[in-house]
Amino acid sequence: MENIPKLPLDHWIDDGLDFLTDNFAFLTKIVSRHLEDTIEYMVESLIYFPPWVVIIVFALIAWRFAGYKVGIFTVFGLCLLWNLRLWESTMETLTLVLVATFIAILIAIPTGILASVSKLANRIIMPLMDLMQTMPAFVYLIPAIPFFGLGPVSAIFSTVIFSMPPTIRLTYLGIKQVSPELVEAADAFGSTKTQKLFKVQLPLAIPTIMAGINQTIMLALSMVVIAAMIGAGGLGGEVWTAIQRLKPGMGFQAGIAIVILAIILDRITQKIGRGKNE
Repeated sequence: MENIPKLPLDHWIDDGLDFLTDNFAFLTKIVSRHLEDTIEYMVESLIYFPPWVVIIVFALIAWRFAGYKVGIFTVFGLCLLWNLRLWESTMETLTLVLVATFIAILIAIPTGILASVSKLANRIIMPLMDLMQTMPAFVYLIPAIPFFGLGPVSAIFSTVIFSMPPTIRLTYLGIKQVSPELVEAADAFGSTKTQKLFKVQLPLAIPTIMAGINQTIMLALSMVVIAAMIGAGGLGGEVWTAIQRLKPGMGFQAGIAIVILAIILDRITQKIGRGKNE
């Protein structure tokens, strides 16, 4: 094998990234500036109000969508984070996760729909999903830095790519699992493809789509610590600082905060999906 010339794949990728950076960096700078302003405004808005007010609001949301048990857990969990002096970091992480999830959903649901209605699109999209899900998360940080620089925008970019596949796959699966008899009935009543999609298939697929959104949120949270390596801040920044300073207590404290936040978001989205199913 040593006598066979090496395929210059790394050089091709470098050249491709250089080409994209040289020709399209101005677009990413515009997006980056607006997105960074949005993130900063959301964090400042959450921090502006006293923590107890935000805790009550989140507890009521949890109670409304997931029941009183999750509401009570939300109160105690967020009060613990407040007591641990991690409130600002928690709000930064929550903002990053919500923004990344929102962008991922905007891209993922139409992509999943496209994969379900077009065989050609399905043949292209599904192998890409395999690639995105098996690629190590650290690799997504590499193209983010030349386009967006260090900071929360790069973290959101890499998080969106990493967390999109479950929503795409489960949107596709939810539409495909709709009973053929219902689809045939819609055809019998003269429904167009658009009517059939939006009035029959998508409503019935909502529980499965919500399961995908739930997994996207969990994957976004799992990227928090990795994204802290490129300046994301938040609870991931606390963990990364603890690693650098060899402070295990500080690291576990921030890790527990991420777990609490994950449980709250997980239970709310799970209950919403089950509610739709019921």
